[in-house]
Amino acid sequence: MVLQVFIIGLIASFIGSIPPGTLNILVLQMGLENKIKTAMRFILAVAIIEYPYAWIAVEFEDLITSSPMVKQNFKLLAAVVMLALGILGLWSARKPSALTVKFQESGFRKGLILSILNPQAIPWWIGVTAYLKVQGWIVLDTPWRLHSYVLGTSVGVLLLLVLLAFMAQKLSRIIKHNRLVALLPGLILTLLGLVALYSYFTTEV
Repeated sequence: MVLQVFIIGLIASFIGSIPPGTLNILVLQMGLENKIKTAMRFILAVAIIEYPYAWIAVEFEDLITSSPMVKQNFKLLAAVVMLALGILGLWSARKPSALTVKFQESGFRKGLILSILNPQAIPWWIGVTAYLKVQGWIVLDTPWRLHSYVLGTSVGVLLLLVLLAFMAQKLSRIIKHNRLVALLPGLILTLLGLVALYSYFTTEV
């Protein structure tokens, strides 16, 4: 059962990390720019932060789901982070300053900061874990099972992001020195941030 919950957590995390989001778009950008070492450090930091966020989701599921204000704030924070990163990406692509270059070039610390500021994993894991429990696919009644499941979530996101980075690196050889490569991640993040903000405010109304 310990191995089963680990594998299920891994698969759910791998699949859940596929849709465009702040972190996987940044990994794609690093791959396209052929910064694989930086991407690997970034991915490691993301996987580390995924662990406590998934654990919080499982442990405090009832508390979080009973407070609509908490869930809405997760959405708002995710939207603001995406929008800010999108604008920063567009600005640094056009007029790179020493500060933005240093931030873009960082790996592990950048991954830690952006993962902490992007707690959208918590409501995601609340929903997924509740579904898996209802289906009878996981039972998290012991610390070993709980932490095997949470470890699986970290490994799953790590594998997906590593795959994205290397796929993007392969693609970078085809579209090398293309101006759009530098601008596209910022454009996508800005668009996603605006959509998320619109969704937040329309839900509030």
